[in-house]
Parts: sequence; C-alpha cells; structure tokens
Amino acid sequence: VQLQASGGGLVQPGGSLRLSCAASGFTLDDYAIGWFRQAPGKEREGVSCISSSAGSTYYADSVKGRFTISRDNAKNTVYLQMNSLKPEDTAVYYCAADRAPWGTMLRRMNGRLSLGGMDYWGKGTQVTVSS
Repeated sequence: VQLQASGGGLVQPGGSLRLSCAASGFTLDDYAIGWFRQAPGKEREGVSCISSSAGSTYYADSVKGRFTISRDNAKNTVYLQMNSLKPEDTAVYYCAADRAPWGTMLRRMNGRLSLGGMDYWGKGTQVTVSS
C-alpha cells in the first residue's frame, strides 16, 4: 500500500510541470487527495487538494490561477498541473490521501490542523525552478 509522487524536475521560471500521485495497493476513490510542499528550512504547507468525487477543489493563494489539480479514478492517479512556475515554488512536493471529511482536509491545507492524521503519504518529488 503506497502513494508515489512523480513528475518533478528542474524547470526555468515561467515553465510548467505536471506532477502525478499514483496509488498502489488501494483505490483512491474514497479519498480526498492533497498536495503539500516543503522548501528547505520551512514547514510543510498545503498547496492544493481535491475531494474524492472531484466536485471540490482548493488552492493556496500562492498558486491560485497557476496550478490545477485533477484526478482520474480509473487510473488511480491524481495530477497537479503547475504552470507559470516561479523560483518560490521550489520545494519537495508530497501527495497525501485522507478519508476524513472534506472540511478536515481544508483545515490541514491552511495549517489549522496537524498533518499527522493523514491516512497515506507519498514520498516526495523535487521541483526546482531556476534559470
């Protein structure tokens, strides 16, 4: 049972990357999925999340209008399309799955609730935005 984040890399400012979060050993259908990132010397922060039905999404203000989260339950995968990347987007990006109510995920996203209660975490993928 695991989540695997992939798709990171080195990109110039203004460039794009698409991250994938693939599940194995379980199905993502019943889980809200969140993307988090952690830059050196900083705490892990919420970036974006999507509800199990894909009916609801959330974006941190810092990425709103540039990032798009989506899911393909048939492929057991969630995506994070990142456009107009900035140097401040440089971080290790993690995906996590949670069966808790949507409101709980939102509280985790905005730092009001600990991230420790998430059901599954994937290993991170490094995103570096630099010229």
